[in-house]
Amino acid sequence: MSLVLILMAAGLGFVVTAAAGMALAGANPSRVKGVKRVQALTSGTPEARQVRARARAAAAGADARRRQIVRSLQETEKQQKRVRLTLANRLLQAGLTVSVRQFNIASAVLGLVVMVLALFLRQNIVVCIVAGVALGLGLPRWTIGFLASRRVKIFTNQFADAMDIVVRGIRSGLPVHECLKVISVESPQPLGGEFKRLTESIAVGMPLDQGLEKMQERVPTPELRFFTIVMAVQQRTGGNLSEALANLSAVIRARKMMREKVKALSSEAVASAAVIGCLPPGVIAMISISSPKYMLPMFHDPRGHLMLLGAGVWMSVGIFIMRRMINFKM
Repeated sequence: MSLVLILMAAGLGFVVTAAAGMALAGANPSRVKGVKRVQALTSGTPEARQVRARARAAAAGADARRRQIVRSLQETEKQQKRVRLTLANRLLQAGLTVSVRQFNIASAVLGLVVMVLALFLRQNIVVCIVAGVALGLGLPRWTIGFLASRRVKIFTNQFADAMDIVVRGIRSGLPVHECLKVISVESPQPLGGEFKRLTESIAVGMPLDQGLEKMQERVPTPELRFFTIVMAVQQRTGGNLSEALANLSAVIRARKMMREKVKALSSEAVASAAVIGCLPPGVIAMISISSPKYMLPMFHDPRGHLMLLGAGVWMSVGIFIMRRMINFKM
């Protein structure tokens, strides 16, 4: 009998404890709110319909902005593929004010001078023509490419600072046009000059997106293309411009750090390629200085000319292959 009473007391205690726990759990405010919200979302009340409508509108806005960015990227890529790298664009990228006609005249004069100098040194007529054409066509264009690449590199290194200026200006209440003016005044060349052209174009009535496209023709960098897309999307769909440009500045700085890391890792291969490329011309120069008669047949005999031509072709192929192996596009 006592055992039955003990079991009944234990069962009653268990029931009382479970009831107290359920009461305490049910009294949790956060859980009550969560249950009510789930019931509101799953029910057909007006409040539930409004909540679902707001959620769908937010998702649709994010999807629309994402699709707009993807379309802008695709259109920009198509424009870049359609636009050929002409001599006029290379002159603009190098920051030179000469026209294509003036450049061609200067190249022709240089080629004629080299040809006359080779004839004066009593070289073969074939060697004179090849030297005149190579230096008249190749050297000026290589110089233009070198100047354009250096100018674009300097612009890219300074572009993150320009984004920071725009972000700080917008957060302090300045309009975008005033921020661009600050960049044109405070930034060094070529960044300041390019933004000065942009602000002058906007002042005469050109839209901002068209001005940025014109700037991109002069400075074709991925960073400037990203900035152009961000500004175009912001004008069409709205949004927090300062936050978007702050994220863009962080991405640009991360890309710069990655380029520096790749450059450091590939420096040994670059040095090896430079040594291998300079070794044959250096050996020829040293032999010509120390023993000129030994190298004279190479420059006066037609067979030596063919050997020099073949060596130049194979050296060019080797340098091109090595450059492709150590050149990393970022």
